[in-house]
Amino acid sequence: MIFVLLGYFAVLLLLSRWVGGGGNDAFFRGNRQSPWMLVAFGMVGASISGLTFVGVPGWVMSIDMTYMQMCLGFVFGYLLVAFVLLPIYYRLGLTSIYTYLDRRFGRMSYRTGAWFFLLSKLLGASAKFYVVVQVLQVCVADAYGVPYGVTAAVTLVFIWLYTRRSGIRALVWTDVLQTFVLLAALLLIMLKVCALLHFGFLEALQAVWNDSHSRMFEFGDFASKQNFWKQFFSGVFVVVVMTGLDQDMMQKNLTCKNLRAAQKDMCSYGLLFVPVNFLFLSLGVLLLMLYEQMGLDLPESGDSLLSNLVCGGVLGEASLVFFTVGVVASAFSSADSSLTALTTCYCVDIVGDSGCSARRRKGVHFGMMLAFLCCTLVFQALGSSSVMDLIYTLVGYTYGPLLGLFAFGIFTKRQPQERFVPFVAVASPVVCGVVDYVTSVATGYEFGYELLMLNGLLTFAGLWVISKSPAS
Repeated sequence: MIFVLLGYFAVLLLLSRWVGGGGNDAFFRGNRQSPWMLVAFGMVGASISGLTFVGVPGWVMSIDMTYMQMCLGFVFGYLLVAFVLLPIYYRLGLTSIYTYLDRRFGRMSYRTGAWFFLLSKLLGASAKFYVVVQVLQVCVADAYGVPYGVTAAVTLVFIWLYTRRSGIRALVWTDVLQTFVLLAALLLIMLKVCALLHFGFLEALQAVWNDSHSRMFEFGDFASKQNFWKQFFSGVFVVVVMTGLDQDMMQKNLTCKNLRAAQKDMCSYGLLFVPVNFLFLSLGVLLLMLYEQMGLDLPESGDSLLSNLVCGGVLGEASLVFFTVGVVASAFSSADSSLTALTTCYCVDIVGDSGCSARRRKGVHFGMMLAFLCCTLVFQALGSSSVMDLIYTLVGYTYGPLLGLFAFGIFTKRQPQERFVPFVAVASPVVCGVVDYVTSVATGYEFGYELLMLNGLLTFAGLWVISKSPAS
């Protein structure tokens, strides 16, 4: 297994060196020469991440297939990003999307948005990476007596090695390879599970459709986190903030040759996301059938639903190889772009592109890798029964101010008093936390991912209060 993983990394390193080279423009913007079809396909792997590979099949244990409601909302979110945000970014010729806040409001708002992104991305990406390293630890490292910290550190060093020279220019190409490997691993594991269940393709589809866990829609209970309208609109806004207002995701789209190419990339990728997630959820239903057929106890955490069978040898040696390589591919595809985006944001938005030499950029890149590692170790120490749920909760708190800032800039012409903007951005998630707690205690209603919308609305309202109309 070690040789398979080393061989995979060697291919990535060779590919990155083949397409690499260039200075800061190549690292930050890929020289604006990326073919849109490659970007769209590679974005699938970057968005899925190792967490999706491990966590989404396990969600059927607790919420059936209702995650598809959120995925439907994703499609409309991608349309908003493609036809509202991308035209703004291309018209202004942005390297970092947070430069928009500087052009629209001023330096204080600009820095506030950049720092919120750095915090949001570092926490969210580290949480995803933590789950993936957990799987590598169980499937590979434990057999050699390697501790978790070493596994995480070695994996991050591999990622750092092939991203440090060319950044986003290399990632556009390496993500294509990693998405292909990830999807191939998913399909091969599904075939193995179907074989153990004695299902052909049509029989598997029918079995999933007829299973009680195939429930996709919840219209009855509005208080439920799985209510359709809450999930759907949360999906729309999650995409707007986690893609449209996220330097990590947008940086790849901004490497396309022009706006039209970037819009085709975004729409294609958005549509691909639905069937891919349907496959992951279908795999989860099939895994539950397999557990029942074999008389196995279900794991306490849904994140272990797939990994327990694979690492326990139930699905065979070949599935262990496919699963491990697929998880590594998804981990690399997500973490490498996050690391590059964090470096770009710090260099362009905090230091200033003109003051960030290639040597300093490499130092920042290495520092971000260390910060990434520290956060991953903290998540490992704390643990979580469902890291995907944790990540979307973090999104609600940390991306809400970004949503409010951009919405205020795009949909109003008012100008906030700059010195108060950071206070509004910090106060909004704090108020959200208080409202969530009080509402839960007083009424029993629990906010789900719609907390993001409330957070953005509070930021928008706060900016309105501290602003004045252009005519005044």
